[in-house]
Amino acid sequence: MGMTSTFHGLELGKRGLYAQQYALSTTGHNITNVNTIGYSRQRAEMQATKAIPFPGMHGDKSPAQLGTGVEVNKLIRLREEFLDVQFRNEYKNLGYWDAKSDTFTRIEELLNEPTEDGLAHTMDEFWKGWQELAKNPDSAAVRAVVRQKGVAVAQTFNNIMDSFNQMQNDLKNVIKTKTDEVNSLASQISILNEQISRMVVNDYQANDLLDQRDVLIDQLSNIVSIDVKASSNGMVDISVGNGALVTGKTSSTLTIDFDQNSGLVNPADIKIDGQTVNLDSGELLGRIESYGIVGGNRNSTIPFYKDKINEMAMTFANAVNEVHLSGLNLDNILGVSNQKVEFFTGSSAKDLQVNPEIMKSLNLIAAAKDEGSGQSSTGNGQLAQEIANIKFKSLSFTDSTSTADDFFRNIIGQLGIDSQESQRMQNNYEKIMNQVENRRQSVSGVSLDEEVANMIKFQQAYNAAARVVTSVDQCLDKVINGMGRVGL
Repeated sequence: MGMTSTFHGLELGKRGLYAQQYALSTTGHNITNVNTIGYSRQRAEMQATKAIPFPGMHGDKSPAQLGTGVEVNKLIRLREEFLDVQFRNEYKNLGYWDAKSDTFTRIEELLNEPTEDGLAHTMDEFWKGWQELAKNPDSAAVRAVVRQKGVAVAQTFNNIMDSFNQMQNDLKNVIKTKTDEVNSLASQISILNEQISRMVVNDYQANDLLDQRDVLIDQLSNIVSIDVKASSNGMVDISVGNGALVTGKTSSTLTIDFDQNSGLVNPADIKIDGQTVNLDSGELLGRIESYGIVGGNRNSTIPFYKDKINEMAMTFANAVNEVHLSGLNLDNILGVSNQKVEFFTGSSAKDLQVNPEIMKSLNLIAAAKDEGSGQSSTGNGQLAQEIANIKFKSLSFTDSTSTADDFFRNIIGQLGIDSQESQRMQNNYEKIMNQVENRRQSVSGVSLDEEVANMIKFQQAYNAAARVVTSVDQCLDKVINGMGRVGL
């Protein structure tokens, strides 16, 4: 057998102490990071050091090999890449449905049906006002009520449109903020790529930096749909659609421009460094669809409902005006003037109002039907009844023929379906996300019970290695100090 150093045992013990100390430090690192978001537990991998003799051309030809101890050859980061991919695929969908569900909830709160403050109730009161006017066409008090009910309807339409516009302004700011967030995350990931590559090139393990990068990639996957591919020296490349957002140490810029004519988002104007990219999921797409896409139809949530409310307002106002202009007001009947006016003015739900002329004079409200030759009596309320009957009359809308009430009920019904669907999808993806995250945590998460057990194991191994050093020390003491001295 090959000869070993007299102090070989000390070296053995020392290596054991170092290795167990390294393992203890790693366990301590795991324990202290038990609540760190995105932290992946680490494990010190030990292996036996090269034996004596080690096979080679000039090595000792002894038949046996003497062990030289242990070393920690690497720190393994316990992470399952497949679960990361699955997590990010589900996270983008959750981000998308979170955004959609949030918008539908806000629209439901805005339309506020069925309540006394809602549009349906306000319109009902308007029809009742005309019903009363039909009974008392010459009463100034009843006319004042009709005017007031008309003002309430117009203001309700105005407020709904103002609130829709405010929601769009808020969403526009969110879209800009989320775009900036994507670019910020891309920049941070590219910086981490560079730091990781420097360490990997020099044979270091960048476990903690890899954790930090994965947290950023997770955050990014919630906002936009991403594709992550491993690159050289531990770096990753990230693409959105067909656009490269991160390439090694460099990051690109996502830009979203708003269409000058409609103010909405044109999908062709969603670009990374000038190249159009397709967003297929993620919170950003959910916000963009909620805000409005050029030519998006049902995919443009707020514009879709704005158009419906607008169509309802103008169809309703035109129907009232048409009947109103065909009748006679008090000034006509009393021969004061031939002036006939529309009851409502305005070109959209946003600026609909009771005619300013009627706001000045209640006499201009027409309640009477022409009894022939432009004549009627102040007690004639037939026209007021006709206007009250519009409530039950089928009106022509773009895609249907129905009463104004039914048209509005359909809007509310459609909103209920859309909102329920978005909440159902949101709940589904939350459950899937929780399942994937639990599986991911079972691999990467720190278990305090397991770490404490490991700590005891490594501590005892450290104590045993120290005991080896003590044993060898006692042997050496016997050799150096206890054996007889030459010449005595």
